[in-house]
Amino acid sequence: MLQKSAVTPDVLRQVRLIELRTRRLVNSLFAGEYRSIFKGHGMEFAEVREYLPGDEVRAIDWNVTARMHRPFVKRYIEERELTVMLAVDLSGSSQFGTVSRFKAELSTELAAVLTMSAVRNNDRVGVLIFTDRVEHVVPPGKGRRHALRIIRDVLVHKPEGRGTDIGAALEYLNRMLAHRSIVFLISDLADPGLERPLKFLAQRHDVVVAPLEDPAEWQLPDIGIARFVDPETGAVVSVDTSDRRVREEFARASDAERAARRQLLRRLAIDEVPVNTRDGYLEALLRFFRARGRRVRRRW
Repeated sequence: MLQKSAVTPDVLRQVRLIELRTRRLVNSLFAGEYRSIFKGHGMEFAEVREYLPGDEVRAIDWNVTARMHRPFVKRYIEERELTVMLAVDLSGSSQFGTVSRFKAELSTELAAVLTMSAVRNNDRVGVLIFTDRVEHVVPPGKGRRHALRIIRDVLVHKPEGRGTDIGAALEYLNRMLAHRSIVFLISDLADPGLERPLKFLAQRHDVVVAPLEDPAEWQLPDIGIARFVDPETGAVVSVDTSDRRVREEFARASDAERAARRQLLRRLAIDEVPVNTRDGYLEALLRFFRARGRRVRRRW
């Protein structure tokens, strides 16, 4: 549970600043994009009306048609309300960043803009914070006060674990979410056992993965002998970064890992929104919204 002592005036000011920044983005950029790609999953009966050219034959109400001696169709309206669940990874590797912010800060900003987008569209939104265990859960709810609670909880949560167990988090969500929901997994995916839990979750829910990255994970800087500490295990390794072959091998391994991740998500039909500590989330999220919007329109 969240410690009351963490909710200080300074924390409340930070939450308010994040709300103001993300609300402007949502109102100016994301609200329409969000609504256009996340449609309600249920359909509610509205009325029966006379058949018009272009109506689907399968929508014909044969009982009314027989009584009226001319074709009528059933009309349904979309049940707009959705449930959005954010799964936020705050394991030890989230406290890494070599540019303008740590991954944990990027997680908070991304979670905030998704939360405000959901609330702006009157959807229910909740959050699950995890490391190598599920640490904190806010069940889905509505309204500004609920949104501010989510932002605050992600901002001030002090993780107990340092490792990463994405499988445990996704299995928890599968048990928790009774109806089809939109699940955003916000994590650097530092867990090799991804495929099975992702596959099971995607069978029941609309899953979007937002991998958190830092430029130093793509290319080693040429800074001579450097000691690297694994933030999750504490293991220390010394690397001669002045060796060109070492830097090239590191880059190849990094590229191969990212390619394997993309291939896995593509195979599972899961959307990917890579965000990084240098560029932030704005352009990546807009590209995702627009690409998915084009797919939705093609299906129409």
